[in-house]
Formats: sequence, structure tokens, C-alpha cells
Amino acid sequence: MTQPTIKRALISVSDKSGLVEFAKILVGQKIELISTGGTAQALRAAGFVVTDVSVVTNFPEIMDGRVKTLHPKIHGGLLNVRGAASHQAEKAANQISDIDLLVVNLYPFEATIARGAAWDEAIENIDIGGPAMIRSAAKNHESVTVIVDSSDYVRVGEEIEKNSGSTTLATRKALAAKAFSRTAAYDTAIANWLNSETKQILPEYFTIGGPRIQTLRYGENPHQQAALYRTSDKRFGIVDAQQVQGKELSYNNINDADAALELLREFSSDTSACVIVKHANPCGVALGATLLAAYQKAFACDSTSAFGGIIAFNQTLDGTTALELSQIFTEVIIAPEADENARRIIAEKKNLRLLILNNMFAAAASAHVVKTIAGGLLVQTADTEAPSSNSIKSVTKRTATKAEMADLKFAFKVAKHVKSNAIVFAKDAATVGIGAGQMSRIDSTRIAVRKSLDAARLLGGTEPLTKGAVLASDAFFPFADGIEAAAEAGATAIIQPGGSLRDDEVIKAADAASLAMIFTGVRHFRH
Repeated sequence: MTQPTIKRALISVSDKSGLVEFAKILVGQKIELISTGGTAQALRAAGFVVTDVSVVTNFPEIMDGRVKTLHPKIHGGLLNVRGAASHQAEKAANQISDIDLLVVNLYPFEATIARGAAWDEAIENIDIGGPAMIRSAAKNHESVTVIVDSSDYVRVGEEIEKNSGSTTLATRKALAAKAFSRTAAYDTAIANWLNSETKQILPEYFTIGGPRIQTLRYGENPHQQAALYRTSDKRFGIVDAQQVQGKELSYNNINDADAALELLREFSSDTSACVIVKHANPCGVALGATLLAAYQKAFACDSTSAFGGIIAFNQTLDGTTALELSQIFTEVIIAPEADENARRIIAEKKNLRLLILNNMFAAAASAHVVKTIAGGLLVQTADTEAPSSNSIKSVTKRTATKAEMADLKFAFKVAKHVKSNAIVFAKDAATVGIGAGQMSRIDSTRIAVRKSLDAARLLGGTEPLTKGAVLASDAFFPFADGIEAAAEAGATAIIQPGGSLRDDEVIKAADAASLAMIFTGVRHFRH
């Protein structure tokens, strides 16, 4: 069904891009323009005849512009049902005229808080009249066309010209859906900001939403649809990265890149660090004197799994390291910057994605982790807890050496980002065996040892790299068998949360094997 001819349009926008071109189309269809404040000025400056909202309402803008469109002559013009006799009688009695097209984009609240504006400025950028009008127009989409995004000007303008001043019902329904989605996301940003400012960590009503950044080719599998959205969390992440080159990122690329970045943030940029991730699990992590050294150590942990993985660095990518990276197939490289030589070398592989995230170590507000379940959401705060000097304690007869303690802390940071049950062997600030995502901790331990032996054989050795290494577990060992397996693999020290009913049995097993063992009091399950 085609809408009756649009006769009056109310335009009130903070983003004026494309405004003049769209207004030309409207005026060409003899549509009257109503507007407010800066929008009216911009339209008049372009030579258009504009009627001020205050003329329509016969009431001035008051309270510094906070009240201008909240008026029956505006909302009556938007909301009246064109085919309802009672509505039309009331409209005539109150001298209300139809508004057939509403063009509104909102005060830039999201951009205002993103740049860290003070409380008062943020409050003044909460739009009230705009969302009210948008909702009125969208509710009455049977007769009213509503535009909330300047990217829709061209297609709506073409339809108006094609239909001699009208739009189709299908278009109005789609625009109404977008309008309500926009106001929902806008309100979400406001609610989340206020909750953050007032320390409401898990508010009574949890909202989530934001603009779509891009539609992805598909989801985890080709038969699934997917898109990337930006939320109002004040955290820098993969959504903020600049893609320098390479083909479009996939759903799995983004998920894995996020996992790599979150683990990389565990380490200071003062020391070169490399994280290699495959299927959201780290398969190699290391610190080194240079990026190249860190990469080579991380790659040696599991060179098979590194094929087709995500590689993240915490310092500027240099040409020497880039040349080494080019020797294998890699999906994505992440770094805070890349020098000219590195960019040139990587450019030779046209499909390889290079992501630059300058502010990867910017201070981040606490965030929520959200998981969808049938009919609901599971929401928790991000796992930012780290063992303190007060919580860490040695529980065995032998205490860890200084070198072992450094490796234990390193391994525990990595274990925090490995799917449970997580086991991480490390030596000389590099992972040498990782077991992830198993139903029992002993299975994860065995897998880590087997993969360590595979890595050793590729390097020409005969003994697993776990010999002389330390072991980290994301949760307590429920039985002594995990400790015994670690000792058989050649581990010298263990770090784990503790807290099992069989802690005494586990400690005795460690003592029997002359292992040093540390309890952290902090668990890091990652499901």
C-alpha cells in the first residue's frame, strides 16, 4: 500500500550530512518543511523556505531548548489515525495539521560520553523530544514515514520521487523497526552510562544494544547469519581496530582476535609479548627480548595449531618479525602499530588481515560478559581478578625458586584465558604445553604433555618440553592424579587456586615428588 502524498515534513537533526540534498528532493515534491534551531538555520542557509516549530505550536522554545517539540500540535500531527473519524474531528477542533514525514537523528550522547565528557555535558546531550517524536511517528507508520539515519536519505528520496511524493507500506514498516531499534540502543547507552557512573554493577534491568558495524559473510558456519555490533561499553577492543589490509574479517576471526587481545593485555608493553590463538584458545604464548624472539618461542609451543591462527603482539610490528610470520599461513595479525617494512612484507599476502589497535592498553572500565541462553541472558562481570601477594601462599615443603615463581605467575595468567579445564606448562616465560576444554583435569594434563612431546620432536628432541617446566591450573586439582601426571612430565612447580576437599592429599603428592606448589585462592574457569 502506498502512503497518501507527503505534504509536511518535520526535520530536526544533529548530524546534518546529506541534509541539503535530501531537502531538495522534498521541496521538488512540494513538501512543506518544518524545522527547529540549527537545522532550520542550515536549511535556510541553503535557500529553503522553512517553518519554525514554534510557529506551528504557537509556543516558544523554552528552558534552553529542552522543550520545543513536546506539544500536542506536533505529536497530534504525527499520531492521529488518518482513517479514524474521532481523531480527525479532534484534529480539526484543535487546529492540528498532519506531519507525514519525520526526519530526526538524536543528540550525540554516545559520542559525548565516548570522549569522556563531564556529567553535566553528558546529561545535556540526552535527547528527550527526538525519541518521543521518533516513537510517535514509528507507531503510526501506517501513515507516517520516519527516518533516523542519514544513510536512508537516498533510497527513501528515490522512492518518494518514484511514487510522486509517497512511500510504500513495506518501506515505512522497515523504517519504523529501525526507528524503535535506534531509540532502544540510545536508551541503552544512557542507562549503561548512568549505571556505570552510579556503580550499579548488575542493575535490576539489564540492557544491551548498539549500532551494527558490519554484516559478516556468515557466522561460525556458512549456514549461520552474523553481524558485528558496537555496544556502549567504554572499552577499546577489536571493534576499534583499523584493518590495514586483507579480506573481510569473519565471525570466527573476530571471536579469536578478541580472545588474543584479552590475553595479550595481561602483559605489560614494556616486554615483548606474543599470543597465538586458534579456535579461541591460546596455542602459544611467550615473552622475549624482541618481538621475533617472543614469536619464535610462542610458535614452538604448538606449531601445528598455529597454522591458520591469530597472532597478536604488544609492540610495533617490525619487518624482521613480519618476514618470519610470512613463512606460515596466518589469518590475522594484531599489533599496536606496524612499521613500513612490516606493512610492505605483509602486503605481499593480500588475504592476510593486519589489524592496528593503537590504544590496546588504554584504561578500560569494568565490563559485562553476556551469554545468550534459551529465553534469557547470563550476565557477569569480566574476570579481572588477579592473585594478590596476600592470597598467594606456598603449601609444600619445597618453595618455588625466583625463576619458577616468575614462570608460575606467567603460566597462571595464560591459564585464565584457556577454556576449562585448563592446564598450562611454561618455561622461561613461554608456554610449552597447553591442555584445554576437557571434561576432566587429568585429561587436560595428558593432552598438554602429549602436545609438548610433539613439539619437542619437531625441534629434534626426544623428551617433552614440559621437563623442567612449571604447571598452572585454572582451578583446583580434585585428586592427586593430576599432580602425579605433572611430576611424570618433568614439572618442578605448580600453581593452582586450591580449595579442594582433597587439598591435603594433593599437597602430599606434591611433596612426595619434591614439587613446589602455590595456592592463589583465585579460580579462573572459562567456559
